Order: sequence, then structure tokens, then C-alpha cells
Amino acid sequence: MDVPRRKFLHVAAGAAAFPAISSMTWAQTYPSRSVRLIVPFPPGGPNDVFARFIGQWLSERLGQPFIIDHRPGAGGNIGTEVVVKAAPDGYTLLLINSNHTVNATLYDKLNYNFIRDIVPIVAIIRLPLVLVLNPLLPAKTLLEFIAHAKANPGKLNYASVGNGSTPHVAGELFKMMTGIDIVHVPYRGAVQALTDLISGQVQAMFIVPGVVTEHIKAGKLCGVAVTAATRSDVLPDLPTVGSIVAGYDATTWFGIGAPKNMPSEIVDKLNKEINAALANPKIKAQLADLGGTALTLSPTEFAKLIADDTEKWGKVIRAANIKPD
Repeated sequence: MDVPRRKFLHVAAGAAAFPAISSMTWAQTYPSRSVRLIVPFPPGGPNDVFARFIGQWLSERLGQPFIIDHRPGAGGNIGTEVVVKAAPDGYTLLLINSNHTVNATLYDKLNYNFIRDIVPIVAIIRLPLVLVLNPLLPAKTLLEFIAHAKANPGKLNYASVGNGSTPHVAGELFKMMTGIDIVHVPYRGAVQALTDLISGQVQAMFIVPGVVTEHIKAGKLCGVAVTAATRSDVLPDLPTVGSIVAGYDATTWFGIGAPKNMPSEIVDKLNKEINAALANPKIKAQLADLGGTALTLSPTEFAKLIADDTEKWGKVIRAANIKPD
């Protein structure tokens, strides 16, 4: 081999290695400025709570502000599209939840494909839902509620926090698996829905435990079952729906994502830092107090959860012919 050719190959090999070295260096110095964490839902709800929880942890651990930026609208699609269009440099992140897996089928025409365009970084928490009833209803158990609904087809209403929300599709799955006919009444959030449930305007609702635990203890609502595969630590006396309706399992979860093509070194760094928080005994106890379980998953494991739920809820949406508002 002549000297010029040997020199060319040496330079080419160095150039090929440069992107990997550069990416690793980038990850080591990341973040060097503030990071936006887009929350595609209104402030004040569980999305806000978990975003601020993770943002504070990362700010303290990584030494740069993680700024919560609310971009609500269209069931989370507006804020999600902001992140899809952002540079994949780690400075724009997305608070994601199980609603994103519903939206993939619920909306016929989205300007993005969630599985293709958002890289999963880390899951935070999985929460069961609890089926709560107005206490004036004659049913006090899950079996009694199913029997009462079958005896009164089309006469009972169940509320949700919004059309196409996880509590809504969990209710539709419950209807499909029990053969009952109850009418869905969507609300724009939990406050008015709970007000109408307590007053008897609607008779039932699927909702996260943290919102209704005190109402159940005070006798304002009757809790009959939780929707996860195991009982809830905050409502230990309630059975699972699956113990009565074999195979039923419906949960909601929250996590962090980013635009596709973000360097894997930054994905891994954020995954490691957030999983360190979730493994902390104090933080695990705080999440348990909210009725949930910390999810310490790898990006690959989180991607599988997203894909599995997208397929599961897609079948329910198509079968129940659910349409967006």
C-alpha cells in the first residue's frame, strides 16, 4: 500500500470514529443549559404532579433547570407535536402517559406517528383505576353493580375525565367483557365529573385512586374494585376487577419521551438518573401513597409497554367505535 493511500485510510477511520466520540462527549456534558419538559395537558392534574416531581429531581442531580412547559389541547396532541418537531438534542422532553397509546387509534389523522416519532426514555409510575359508585345506588359490590346494570340496560351512566381518556377506554373494555349497557358521559376533567357523581347525576366512574380515596373513606363514594392485576395498597379492601371478570386489566401510566434520533447516550443518561429516583425508598413510598407502583424500566422495556398498550386500546376503540370530541 502506498503512503498516500495509507494516510487517507487513517484519516477516514478517524472521521468515522468522530461521531461516536462526539456523541459520548455531548452526553457527558449534557445538560449545559436549561431543558424544557413539555406537558401536553393542563396544569394541576397528575401529569403536572409527575412532571414537577421528575423535573425537580433532574434539576438537582444534573445542575440545570428543567422547566415545565404546559401545551394542552386536542387530547395531548398539540404538545406532543411540539416535541416531535423539536431538535433531538435532549433539550426538549415530553411527559407522556397512556393516553398517547389511545390517541394513536382514536385520531384518524395525526401529524405524527407516536411510536415512530417519539423515543421512550423512562417510565415513572403505573396506577390502577378504581371503579367508584354513587352510594345511593343499590349495588355495593362489583357483582351487584354488574347485576344491577344488566337488569337496567341503558339506564345507568358512567363518567370519565374525557372522551378517549384511559378511564373512558377502561370503562368500554369493562362493558365489552361484562356484557352490560351503561352510557358514557365525558367531562373535561375530574372536578365536575366527581361533583356530578357525588350528587347522583351519574352513577359510576373509573378514576385514579388518589383523586377519590378520601371520598371513599368519608362515605361520599362507594369503591367496589380496582382495575389492575393486583390490589391497591391505598385501597387494600377492594378486590380487583379481574378476580370477578377474568382477564380484565386496565392501568394508566406516566413517563418521559423525546424526539426520535436523540443520541442514545443522552437517553441512557436520563433513564439512569430517573430510575435512580424511582429506586429511592422515600420516593417509592411517595408514589405508593398516590396508589401507584414505580416502574424502573429500560428504554426498550418502556417501548414494549407502549406498543402493547397501543395494540390493546386500538382494539377497544375500534370495537366500541369511539370517536374524538
